[in-house]
Amino acid sequence: MDGYDKNEELEKNENNNETNHNGRDEIFSKVVRAGKRTYFLDVKTTRRNDYYLTITESKKRFNRDGKHYFDKHKVFLYKEDFDKFTENLHEVIDFIKNAVQNQENESFEPAEANAEVEKPKDENYTSDINFDDLGENKE
Repeated sequence: MDGYDKNEELEKNENNNETNHNGRDEIFSKVVRAGKRTYFLDVKTTRRNDYYLTITESKKRFNRDGKHYFDKHKVFLYKEDFDKFTENLHEVIDFIKNAVQNQENESFEPAEANAEVEKPKDENYTSDINFDDLGENKE
């Protein structure tokens, strides 16, 4: 039932835009502006002084009449999940960075650089070409 109480407290805190009566609701915040998106990283506490993080993505949108509104998506991350989350987040970010780096390296290399050079199977084979001989019939 502890998880249920925690979720109930979170909903109360989220629906109440003001800080709770003890001043403990939101205790630390960071804003990350990234192009058309803004991310809010908010550290909050429950009434039991349990820490949790809310990550909010906010995008400015426009109605048909031209008025703007903010489309928001929110993720709650609890302190017992911080280590697992950050470990996997770092792993995913490293994967993406390596994939992008590999794509960039491949796009700048000539296609022949990646191909294997096949050695001739015939020992008498030569790749010397005399272009003067191309028009003549040596039979």
